[in-house]
This record gives sequence, structure tokens and C-alpha cells, in this order.
Amino acid sequence: MTSLPLRPGDPDRLGGYELLGRLGEGGMGVVYLGRGADERPVAIKVVRSEYAAEPEFRGRFRSEVRRAQQVPPFSTAEVLGADPDHDPPYLVVEYVEGPSLAAVIRERGPLRGAALHGVAVGIATALTAIHGAGVIHRDLKPSNVLVAPGGVKVIDFGIARPLEATSAHTRTDQMVGTVAYMAPERFDPAHVATVSFPADIFAWGAVVAYAATGRTPFAAESPPATAMRILTQPPDLSGLDGPLRALVERALAKEPAERPTAREVLDALLAVERAPAAIVPAPRRSRRWAIAAAVLLLGLAAGGGIIALSYASSSSSGNEAPPVAATRPTTQEDMLNGDRRILLHMADIDRDLELPTGERAKPGGGTTPESVFTLVPSGVDHLIRSGVADYRGEPRCLGVRLDPQGSSSLVETGCNVTKATLFSLSRNEHLDERGRPTYAIVNEAYGIVQWNERDREVYVEQAGDGPNDIAFSLVDRGAA
Repeated sequence: MTSLPLRPGDPDRLGGYELLGRLGEGGMGVVYLGRGADERPVAIKVVRSEYAAEPEFRGRFRSEVRRAQQVPPFSTAEVLGADPDHDPPYLVVEYVEGPSLAAVIRERGPLRGAALHGVAVGIATALTAIHGAGVIHRDLKPSNVLVAPGGVKVIDFGIARPLEATSAHTRTDQMVGTVAYMAPERFDPAHVATVSFPADIFAWGAVVAYAATGRTPFAAESPPATAMRILTQPPDLSGLDGPLRALVERALAKEPAERPTAREVLDALLAVERAPAAIVPAPRRSRRWAIAAAVLLLGLAAGGGIIALSYASSSSSGNEAPPVAATRPTTQEDMLNGDRRILLHMADIDRDLELPTGERAKPGGGTTPESVFTLVPSGVDHLIRSGVADYRGEPRCLGVRLDPQGSSSLVETGCNVTKATLFSLSRNEHLDERGRPTYAIVNEAYGIVQWNERDREVYVEQAGDGPNDIAFSLVDRGAA
């Protein structure tokens, strides 16, 4: 565990943590090595005073810390706490022992075979978890990927975003370090505020290409020239072959909508990994829960009752014993598997989501058929199907519609699997008022489902851009 000595003027304690030395300095501020009361080493990031003085930044910092704390920590540096009201604000994260991917490539050269595939899977797994919690990394690069003893860990996600907060904070010298991994949309001032999950996928492609070849796919003699190649030229992927090359090419598409989601990347990587042994088809949900266990770590909790039927005989002679009702608790898994009809309870305002025919989703009382939904699994995501069909008898699902003003609405649409209709349910740490688990509902392409208290409306927001998260719990309404 190496660090530089503290400098004159550096604090020696922050909150309950003792500061031991300096780990580095970056665009957000200074990173210190610290130690808590339990002797566990931590990394403490102290925000620069130029950002700390802005109330808007502190509010966004508070919101993003809360979201980042919902990211499962198995492939990321766990967010342990923060104090956005301290002067200056600071963030505490798990200290990860191990070299960065940049250091590994610099010292040992490009990766091959299983080592390369493992890094690609590890980063994709981390992005799936990060995006599932409604967080955008925004600065994925080889120095933010650590090759730890237990596997790949992705650090510095979601919180370090002051450079894109306003144009006043964007300086050429602060952009140089990461320009090679920036998606094309990040160079467009008109759209930088709406940069979302696909930008991280572009960075994933650039990082994997670097790991495989030892160079970035748009390398040029200067940062401006690199930016121009990113905007106008295809990537140089010579030295990268096979299925991984095809996946990286998709990730490096110029248009955000043409890139796969993090879950699609992970699914494709796992399919390549399984291909040699893929002889017997798996049961319908086996693969889904194998991936979900590695990505979402959704727990189980008891709810209402569910009736399971068992038969004393399987004979078809007409002398079968009558079904015997065996009662067991409804679990979160039952509801997440699509086996139950549910209410999507908006715990923060004690209302239930409702989808009237031909209207936007809105808070309701949970007493109408339009408030009843079924979660239909699709990979590790879900279609959210209404209990009420349309006028033609076709099923209706929740979907995202982009509004002319730039925000997004939650509306009814058909139940085809598209980027606008797939949602993940990311488990929160807190329970609702009746002790039920709560979730953030996230559409990977468009953002997180939010609640606007002032206008009393439900909408979808680019991840990480606002403080008004809404937590949903699942209320059982009987068999689907």
C-alpha cells in the first residue's frame, strides 16, 4: 500500500477517518489514503473548492452519491459514505489493492486469450451493475480499471462529473487525459448534458481495444486530432480478432443508439465463453438468473401468500386425488419472474403507478385495473406489462417516449422488446413504509424513472442529472 506523504495544509482527519497520505490528484480534487475505526483502508476524495462553492454541485453530488451507493460492489470500488455538506465535501470509497490496467499493459504488453476475455467480462459486469443503479461512469479508461487479486474492479464511477457540469468547467488541459476514450457525443456542446449510458459502452470498446493491442483505436498525434478521428474515422482494431472484435466494433459505433447496452455486451461475452460446452439447451430461466446473480444480486423477501398445487398421483385414469393446496409466502423472485400480478408502489409518495389507456403513466390509488402490472423477464431486464389490453385486445407495456422539450415520458406502448421498453429493477438498501424491498426502475437507454413533486408527474431522466429519486416496491395482487 503506497502513498505520498501529506502536504502542509492537508487535513489529518475527515469525519471518522484518519488520513495517512496522498494517493493522487485529479479533476475532481485530491485523493487521500485513509483508515477507519475498523482499520480498513479507504480512499477519500476531497472535492476542489471551486466546485464545493456551488450549491448546484453539492445537490448533484448528494444525489449521485446516493445512487452510487446502490451499485453492487462485486466489480466496483464500493462507495462507503460521503459528506456533501462538509467544507470541503468528500467521498469515501473502498481502497482497492492492485495495479491499474494501464500499468499492466505498460509493463507486460497487450493481453491475449483468457486474460483479455476476463478483463472484457469484468468491465462489462461492472458497467451492468453501475447502469442498473441508474449511474453513468463518464470517465472509463485504463487507469480507472484495477486488476485486483479477486478480479477486475472499476473505480471512479458516477461521482466525478464536475467537468461536464457547465461549460465554464470544461478546459482543454482537463480533457486531454481521457479524450481517447470519449464517445463522439461528448464533443458536441449541444448534447453534452444528455450524454448517457451509451457513452460508457463506447469507452468500454476503446478500453478493451487498448488492452488487446496496447494502443487506443483512434490514436493520433494530439488530443484534437484524436477527437477528430473519433468523430470521423473508423477505429483501428488491427490485432483484435474473432467475436470480441465484432463486439468492440459495435460498441464503437458513432451513433449512441447503434451501440449495445452493457447487459447485451455481457450477454454476448458470456455466450462466447459458454459456446464450446453449449450442448443441452438450458431451462428458460436458468441463464437469466445465472447472469442476474452476477449482476444485480437481487435478494428475496416475503410478501403475501401464493398457492402451489401438488398432486397425489400423476395417473390419467380419472382416479386422481384432488389437488392439495400448499401455501407458501410470495417472494420477490415470484414477482420478478412474472409469476404474479403486482402494484408498482411509489413508496416516497404512498401512491401506485397507473397507466390509463392513451395517457402517460401517473400516480394512482391502486384500485383500478390500470394500476396492475406483470414483470415479464427479458434477459436480465423486464417488460412491464399492464393488466389492461388496448382496444384491439393487444397487450400494453410501459415504454419511454422522448418529448420535444428534451425530457422523456413514461407512456403506453406495445410489448415488443426494444430499448424503450426494457427496464431493470435495481434493489435499494432501504425498505418502504411496510418493510418491503424497494427498487429504482431504470431504462438503460434513456435513464431512471423519476417523480417531479412540483408538477406531480412521473418522467424518465438521464441518469445522474437530478436529486428526486423515487423508490418503487412490489405489492402482490395474485397469480398472473
